[in-house]
This record gives sequence, structure tokens and C-alpha cells, in this order.
Amino acid sequence: MLKNEKIDSESEIPKYKQVVDLFVSDIEAGIFKQGQRIPSINETSEELLLSRDTVEKAYVFMKKKGILLAVRGKGYYINQVNVGKKLKICLIFNKLSNYKRSIYYSFVKTMGLKASVDVFIYNYDPDEFEAIIDNNLNNYDYFVILPHFRNVESITQQVTQSHLLSNAHISEVIKKIPREKVLIVDRFMDELKDYPVVYQEYDKDIQSALLCGLDLLRKYKRLNLVFPKDEFYPPYIVRGFRIFCQVNGFDFTIIDRMEDHDLQLGEAYIIVSDDDLYAFIRKAKQKGWTLGTECGVVAYNENQVKEILCDGITTISTNHEEIGHLAALMILTKKFEHIKSPFSFIPRNSL
Repeated sequence: MLKNEKIDSESEIPKYKQVVDLFVSDIEAGIFKQGQRIPSINETSEELLLSRDTVEKAYVFMKKKGILLAVRGKGYYINQVNVGKKLKICLIFNKLSNYKRSIYYSFVKTMGLKASVDVFIYNYDPDEFEAIIDNNLNNYDYFVILPHFRNVESITQQVTQSHLLSNAHISEVIKKIPREKVLIVDRFMDELKDYPVVYQEYDKDIQSALLCGLDLLRKYKRLNLVFPKDEFYPPYIVRGFRIFCQVNGFDFTIIDRMEDHDLQLGEAYIIVSDDDLYAFIRKAKQKGWTLGTECGVVAYNENQVKEILCDGITTISTNHEEIGHLAALMILTKKFEHIKSPFSFIPRNSL
């Protein structure tokens, strides 16, 4: 019996390959021993609810790889138990957050038993980031990196010289790793444009998402972006927000913290931080205002709480689980490319 009797029909991994992975996992776990007869093609087909042709393709594949030995009239036997080793993957995050956890869990789920994954947190600090790289250069098969740094990100509209120098330094640190071992996630860096990446395009994402809600936003006399300066969110969000407001004729303000701002009647707020979202809701309740009527709110990053909070909070968000899934698939399939993560506007009662 296979210990994990589940085939994911929605997966991009072919079903026959999933069958192979199940057998390999059981061999590595010691469930199938050297010389042991495995279930027949028909038995495995019934057990996994797959067509006979799919299972036969998997068996033929494993026979060609030397994993199985076919004995005429008797069936298939385990020919070797040293069928492979787990990949070691270094996942380097700038910080822990709900959406980073979503990326992590999706990445690990997609990798399955093919890899062991270690997580390192550098807290936006370039020196700490470099130390992580230097101390682990020879320890991992792949490095999956989310490159966000406190002295790289600037909230000014113009890119400063120090910004360029910092980007160059970070790229040089990453280039210490053999290129075939690196996968960039969440942010595209021009200095590493030839590296594989699953990325968000922050300035264009916020423009396209807000454009989807343009008719709802027109109800309000001013748009306010609540963007905390000390939390190192990507500055491209501010740039994209400014462009959207200017192109579409909105008066706008950029606010540091919701706690320090008094809500204004007839205005809408685009809020990046969940702490600021909760502060906004408290202030609205204190005034007795109804979201979507006296004031409006759009929150960054979708989650289940926002779906039910205050009868539904409108969100703009990438699919963080998809980012993790796509990154893992690149490694599993060895098909390394540039993939833009989808970004969406989810309208609810708060606007």
C-alpha cells in the first residue's frame, strides 16, 4: 500500500510523475524494501483511481530509471532503494508576516518530500543578509530569496544614488551564489534581470487594481494612502498610487500612521498595514460611520479575516500561495523563467 494515496488532479505535475513520486517517497521511507514486489499496475490503478495507462507509464518510467525490475509473469520488484536524495533549500525572508507564511506553507506543500527547507530571516538588514549567504554558500542546493532591504527602499519619487548603490551591493552579494542555485521571489531587480523570478510589480499592480474599482472610488472626494514609513514597505506602492490619482484626477494624501490621523467624512483610505486597518475601523466605529457610505477603505493583502470583518473589507492583493507554488514548481520542473504574480481587486461592502 502506498502511504500517501492522493493524486492532485489540479497540479501542474503530470499524474504519472505524481505516481512515481509516491513510490519514490515510500522507498525512501523504507516502506518498500530491496527486492520487494510492488502492487500490480491494475492494483495501483484502482488504489489511486487512475487510468491503467497512466500507472503503466509511471512503471515504465521507473523501470527505465532502474528503480523497478520487471519479472515476466510475476510483476514488478524494487531494484534499488537509493533512488535519490532530498534537495536542501535555503529560503531567505526579509521578515515574518502572514503573507510570508502563506508563501512558505505553499512552497513546502508543493515541494512535498522532495526537499527539506530551512528559513532564515534578515529583518531588512543587508549585513545580516550577507552573513546568511556567506555562512551557507556550500550548504544548499537552492537559495530562494525575497530581496527587501531597509536602505534600498526609499519612499521618495526619485531613485537616489544611494538607492542604486545599495541595489548594486545586494546584487553582488546574491551573485556570490552559483547562478543555477538562485531563485528570486516577490521583487524584480534590474541588476538580476537574467535570474529566474516570481515577482510582483508593485507600482503597476496598485494602478491596475484600483482602476478595477474606479467607479466605487469616484464616490469619494479624496483618496488617502496610509503607508507607514518605518516598516519598509516597497516604495513603488507610493509611486503607483500617485500615478493613479494624477491620471484619474483624484485629490490625494499620503499618511504615515492611522493612529495620528482623524478620519474625514467622504474620503476613502487605501491601507497597507493591518495595524492601520484595525485603527481605521476603531475610529470609524467611534464616529458611528458605516464603511462604504460615510467613508471607504481598501486594504492590502487578502485573507479570510478581511472577508468577514465589518461585513467585508475590499482588498487589493496578489495570490501569495500562488507565489510559493510557482517558485517550488520552477525547482521541481527545472523550468526557470520570469513569472509575474497575478494581482486582483476584490470588492466588498467597505467601499
